[in-house]
Amino acid sequence: MKVTDVMSKHVEHVSSDAKVEEIARLIFGRGINGLPVCEGKKVIGFITERDILSKFYPSVQEYVEDPFGEGDFESMEKKVPEILALTAEKIMSRNPITVTADTPLLKAQSLMFVNKVGRLPVIDENDNLVGMISKGDIFRAVVGCKLQFVEDEEYHDWLSRHYDMVVAWGKRLGHEIPDLVPLFRESKVKTVLDIGCGTGSHDIALAKEGFEVVGLERSSLMFDASKAKWSILDNLTKKKLTFLKGDYVDILRKRKREFGAAIFMGNALAHNAQNYKNVIKAVADSLSARNSVLVLQIVNSNKIFKKNKRLEDFNIAQVKGNPGKEYAFIEFYDPPKKPGGHIALNMGIFHFDGKRWHPKSINSTPIAYVDREKIKRLLHSIGFPDISFYGGMLLGRLFKEPFDPLESDYLNVVAKR
Repeated sequence: MKVTDVMSKHVEHVSSDAKVEEIARLIFGRGINGLPVCEGKKVIGFITERDILSKFYPSVQEYVEDPFGEGDFESMEKKVPEILALTAEKIMSRNPITVTADTPLLKAQSLMFVNKVGRLPVIDENDNLVGMISKGDIFRAVVGCKLQFVEDEEYHDWLSRHYDMVVAWGKRLGHEIPDLVPLFRESKVKTVLDIGCGTGSHDIALAKEGFEVVGLERSSLMFDASKAKWSILDNLTKKKLTFLKGDYVDILRKRKREFGAAIFMGNALAHNAQNYKNVIKAVADSLSARNSVLVLQIVNSNKIFKKNKRLEDFNIAQVKGNPGKEYAFIEFYDPPKKPGGHIALNMGIFHFDGKRWHPKSINSTPIAYVDREKIKRLLHSIGFPDISFYGGMLLGRLFKEPFDPLESDYLNVVAKR
């Protein structure tokens, strides 16, 4: 692969008389570590965060003349206004390392590694700026794009660090548990299975209502979070609650006809993109042959793609114990790339440090495309003839409204046998 295959062609640059304040604003705003300095389009230098920070420290001559004064690190911070007023010409690195569009990709990476830089200007035969290549661009092209996009624990491990901030659990459980409890009691359910239990919030709430609950989770870090919550519960609730980690089908093979009800909350079924049919069949086999209940909460992708412009949710949460800091979470979907393919769930996380927002991380996971007709056929095939469909909103009630393909956030399903 060549640099031209992955480089960014729309590149910010500054002139030699640009003030450091302007340059620093661009570095912060674009989330980059440096900018090329140009005369017209010709690259004459490069300025980085390191170049700016180096001006806080004394030169050898300054240190020789006043070793005590120039060794006062706190006083160095007082130089900020002075440094921000400098121009790029005063602090830029001259004769920067550059590459051309036809430079092999790994040669560009080698130049970055040897010269300890994170970005390189891409120039043409006249030294004019035509693009920019970064270590991140090369990593995505050489490594990231070769990774198979499959269902595994990685996305859920990543999400576990923020999961209880993403979801407003007080409001959600306040609406969902009052709908689940009477449904289970009406069917005389005593034992509940939760597949894809996340950090265990539903399970703890149901155990406190008196049900024996087993929560299954593939993600090691989600499982660790649920066990941490379990460890601080009262002994009575602890005895009613078990968390297990591993492959769902493998676990359930050993627990035939053991449960009165099973739940897939928060689109948990579709998160088993490759084998959701095997998972739900194993769950059906683990439920009582008679008077058992299966509850599914399925994201209404029809609304997401036709009305919401692919957006599922956006929310902001304050960092506990630090009122000046916040996280923002945005969830959106990509449609299938081919007929019958998976959709993709993407989540971006942003961090507010008290002054400005910064991008923190983004990740994706494949999701099975499951709609009303598909789930109806699947439930009939595993022996659930009595199926009811309801519409639900984010953080709303489960079984109070009819399902509307363009208005409901969730398709909520109750299946009985």
